[in-house]
Amino acid sequence: MKLIIGGYSQGKLNYTLRKIGEKEYRICDGTLLDDIKSDTEEADSTNTIVIINHLHTFIKTSMQRGENPKESILDFITKYPDCILISDEIGNGIVPMDAFEREYREQTGRILIELAKEAEEVIRVICGIGQKIK
Repeated sequence: MKLIIGGYSQGKLNYTLRKIGEKEYRICDGTLLDDIKSDTEEADSTNTIVIINHLHTFIKTSMQRGENPKESILDFITKYPDCILISDEIGNGIVPMDAFEREYREQTGRILIELAKEAEEVIRVICGIGQKIK
């Protein structure tokens, strides 16, 4: 598993696709929680690289539904060990007043820490340029 992080609109997905090159891939959008299951079922886990873009939004939507996003993500990377997870960095800036938004940031940060520990590679993308941090 690889983890790609960076700020909003910093070119994370384009960077990832450039690095993949000619390999077969399937992009699943974290904003479309229900579509991820159907999209990944169609992907052959041995030949297709599954990319989850907007992982942070997947986490938020899962939390809003009362689900456990960490458990879902860990199950996913077990099934697709060569997957690439792309997430915005959301922990910088003003702390939200809304309790759910604070919990969402906290959960996302903790999940990304766990994923970074497990990842074979962690890349931070700024202005479309990747910086390997693990």
